[in-house]
Amino acid sequence: MDMDILDKLLKYAKENPEAKKRLLSSKNSSEPMKDFCTAATEMGFEITVGDLMDMGSSFIGNLLKSTNGGATYPFEEWEDVYENFLASLE
Repeated sequence: MDMDILDKLLKYAKENPEAKKRLLSSKNSSEPMKDFCTAATEMGFEITVGDLMDMGSSFIGNLLKSTNGGATYPFEEWEDVYENFLASLE
């Protein structure tokens, strides 16, 4: 799965206040990523927690491979696609 689906979901949520509210409310849940994915899927954007995790690790993996033959050191952590999405939506 590529990140285009998150771009489409972000656009949709910015145009639909109820969708935006529901996605943002996931951060207060005991299982935020699961609730986010459930809400997104119910809105027609099929996303799983595994998809979110894969998007983050794939993005960093591609960065490492694209830096003049690869970075000489691994990242200590990668960005959280879920958290970045919510920050963009807020």
